[in-house]
Amino acid sequence: MRSAFPALPVGAKTCTVAMNVAPVKIGIIGGSGLCDLDILEEKCEKNVDTPFGKPSDVLVVGKIKKVDCVVLARHGRRHSIMPSNVNYRANIWALKNEGCTHIIATTACGSLQEEIQPGDIVILDQFIDRTAKRHQTFYDGNPTSPTGICHISMADPFCKRSREVLIDVVKKLGIKHHAKGTVVTIEGPRFSSRAESQMFRQWHGDVINMTTVPEVVLANEAAISYVSIAMATDYDCWKENEEAVSVEKVLKIMKENANKALTIILAAVQQIASMDWCESIKNLKAAQEASVMLPKY
Repeated sequence: MRSAFPALPVGAKTCTVAMNVAPVKIGIIGGSGLCDLDILEEKCEKNVDTPFGKPSDVLVVGKIKKVDCVVLARHGRRHSIMPSNVNYRANIWALKNEGCTHIIATTACGSLQEEIQPGDIVILDQFIDRTAKRHQTFYDGNPTSPTGICHISMADPFCKRSREVLIDVVKKLGIKHHAKGTVVTIEGPRFSSRAESQMFRQWHGDVINMTTVPEVVLANEAAISYVSIAMATDYDCWKENEEAVSVEKVLKIMKENANKALTIILAAVQQIASMDWCESIKNLKAAQEASVMLPKY
């Protein structure tokens, strides 16, 4: 059985670098409306496999202003994979195996609160999981999986330092945003009933989507710094006198605001790359290792 996640590929950089700046490699997961991100220089496509099967699409490897990045379309570049059929484990494993230390994810979401208006950006800090069909761990007991059982802490699922970067970036760019938010992740692909939408509001959910879980959970198991740029596209269906959410409405708002998300990503990549992440990476790895209970022989 595998005892750990794959090591960084040969030639990958570590934290033993001068100038107090730890090199990073940033995975960018494009969600609905941002499936075909064409933002990399010196890019090439890599068709990869993992112990958990194929990821959603090829990995597009390249650079953003000399920063190593990897782009992956969560639903495939043709948006052909529904939320529950996304191979989240393969996606995260592939990015880890490619040497990614960070993931910046994008997601379309519905607003559950009056003050979060369509087009607003929400920097997620908590989630409520309403999924039921998805693999939420790499440690599943199969011969090709890591050994043990992982009880990963989800008290603070999103990387605090990376969230601070995103908040700083949107402030500098003057983009209307909310510095924290709880996302309710539902199974999908259907949208909520009005009763469900009202219930999620009573639970103090701020936005609702179909993909954050288990993506963020698996990123933590892989000891990757994970943050999400959530863009509100609608008011779900709870708001009286407001048209209920529809595919047409979601895609319209995403198309109008795609450049906003791209601008945030480009600025965040530069800011993350300028910082020293040695201690953060070390802490993520230590937390992950401490969460694994190994079998007794």
